[in-house]
Amino acid sequence: MTILDELQWRGLLADCTDLPALGARLASGPITVYCGFDPTGDSLHVGHLMGQLTLRRFQLAGHHPLPLAGGATGMIGDPGGKSAERNLLSPDELAHNLGCIKQQLARLLDFGGPNPARLVDNATWARQLPYLDFLRDIGKHFSINVMVAKDSVRSRLEGEHGLSYTEFSYMLLQAYDFYHLRQAEGCELQIGGSDQWGNITAGTDLIRKKLGTAAWGLTFPLILKADGTKFGKTESGAIWLDPKKTSPYRFYQFFINTDDQMLGGYLRKFTLLSREAIEELEARHVADPGAREAHKALAREVTTLVHGESALADARRASEIMFGGGLEGVSEAVFMDVVGEVPTKDLERAKLAGAGLPLTETLVQGGLSASKGQAKKDIEGGGIYLNNVRVGEIGRAVTSSDLLFGKYLLLRKGKRTYAVINAA
Repeated sequence: MTILDELQWRGLLADCTDLPALGARLASGPITVYCGFDPTGDSLHVGHLMGQLTLRRFQLAGHHPLPLAGGATGMIGDPGGKSAERNLLSPDELAHNLGCIKQQLARLLDFGGPNPARLVDNATWARQLPYLDFLRDIGKHFSINVMVAKDSVRSRLEGEHGLSYTEFSYMLLQAYDFYHLRQAEGCELQIGGSDQWGNITAGTDLIRKKLGTAAWGLTFPLILKADGTKFGKTESGAIWLDPKKTSPYRFYQFFINTDDQMLGGYLRKFTLLSREAIEELEARHVADPGAREAHKALAREVTTLVHGESALADARRASEIMFGGGLEGVSEAVFMDVVGEVPTKDLERAKLAGAGLPLTETLVQGGLSASKGQAKKDIEGGGIYLNNVRVGEIGRAVTSSDLLFGKYLLLRKGKRTYAVINAA
């Protein structure tokens, strides 16, 4: 299966400037391909994985990937997909974001081996462009009529906030990136999300006009959540690649909880599993959906790709806690992932000294029981757990010796209703 066949099967081929010609070029030998990532925030999110993983797929097929960190274009912000102009970043903010994102780009690509990835930053050449020279040598090749007809521009012009000249110039800068990389790096292909089609074709047109050489553009569909909204930094529920913003546990849980209707597409798009392995997982899911084997494989593969084996192990351990697993050997870091996902109440540590606090009152303090009387009934019903151990004694007292890591109590009612008490 060729790389284009694979992209087609995985649902990662939306548009291409000349698919037959690109297929012939790819068949003739390795090609250099780039994808840009603007540092408008200090972390990429799961939607950006499509660009990184598509570069990785090209790399595995023997081609040369160029991830581009947009130190220049990131100062402006792409108007596509936004109803209002982005806030312009200060140089210090941009430098910070760029450093964070470069580390994330390095996670999924191989920077060694026979066809190593090479990270480039468009600020290294854009900052050297004299403005008048840029207008004369590059701007003259762009028709305002054509630019205004691009979806990303037209939608903003028709919106209530309009479009500034700063954002309008974004297309020219991205086109110049492709032109520069075609000359300096022999880059023949740019890839990106379908919302980048206008910017990408502007680059292929500039290369044709200025150099008279071949260049191609290819886009993949934007990844959507089950509710039809896209993964975006400013959308609610964004899942970040930075473990400080989205913990590996939450990251793992996001994919474990994938809606069944999205499962096959996510396995194809978010993993490097083979076609045979994915189709087998899909067949097993149809035969026994309750086993959730495909969901577990999806979460395992993506978490490992983004965060590594150690983080995957911690995420699984935290997941076990949330399903009633024992706490023996659990690290405080893993437990803190759980704390971040359940309601937490503070409690004066002194109340746990000596004879301690009655369990019934502890349940009320934690918000799991509405009253001491209800707490008594809950305990008698056998549905109360302290640190994931069932407690059946109504007169049980909770003392400082029950604290996990000398700070926390984990309370559970039934199978999935948790609360944490912080007595630090």
